Amino acid sequence: MEKKAQLNLKVDTANRATVLTRVFNAPRKLVFKVLTDPKLVPQWWGPRNLTTKVETMDVRPGGAWRYVQHDPEGNEFAFHGVYREIVPPERLVYTFEWEALPGHEILETVTLEDLAGQTKVTTHDLFQTVEDLEGMLKSGMEGGAAQAFERLTEVLEAERVAR
Repeated sequence: MEKKAQLNLKVDTANRATVLTRVFNAPRKLVFKVLTDPKLVPQWWGPRNLTTKVETMDVRPGGAWRYVQHDPEGNEFAFHGVYREIVPPERLVYTFEWEALPGHEILETVTLEDLAGQTKVTTHDLFQTVEDLEGMLKSGMEGGAAQAFERLTEVLEAERVAR
């Protein structure tokens, strides 16, 4: 039986940052594709109990993105940002803001490291304040990220099989 990949979260309160890492059993080019394809993002982005709709996803420097999620009770959660840097298949840099809490923007940098057929994904989040960082952690960030990465693993496997 294959060992389940682990999500690693490091919190750097002094620098108002979190770093999430996980290795995926897929080539870097495919991981980048799944992270940036608006048709695939709804299949993996966020916890399993939420559905995600990609309203905008213009993957280029200066391009905007906006995702809207719904829970089983019909509640809506919207997120948006702007892409600052795109280096296929190595790096994405963008802002991230939950629309219910405007003015608390996060700068997210995602790097994809080629590990001979596998890909190490590192997500570095820079928060404006320590309070924002602590609020994100209390909101269930680690659990949500773990579910999203598990779902991402499933989409990557389906895409590998479909190739």
